[in-house]
Amino acid sequence: MIELIGYIGATLTTASFLPQAIQTIKTRDTSGISFWMYLMFVTGVVFWLVYGILLENKTIIIANIVTLILASSVLVIKVHNCRKR
Repeated sequence: MIELIGYIGATLTTASFLPQAIQTIKTRDTSGISFWMYLMFVTGVVFWLVYGILLENKTIIIANIVTLILASSVLVIKVHNCRKR
């Protein structure tokens, strides 16, 4: 039961980035997105991933790998857009 609660939480928090990532990838518009927020968030996700690896917790590892991919995609587009200006 505890593992199920973890999977549900991980799925919901990870899936919450999907709409933002899809919209940003499609439109390449990052004007309403904070660079510093995404930089801090991606850094935090890296630490969560390392934490999950150290604990050997598959729920934490999988959720943070997916979140890292989604959030990093948005951050990379944001950086690219900032360099174009």
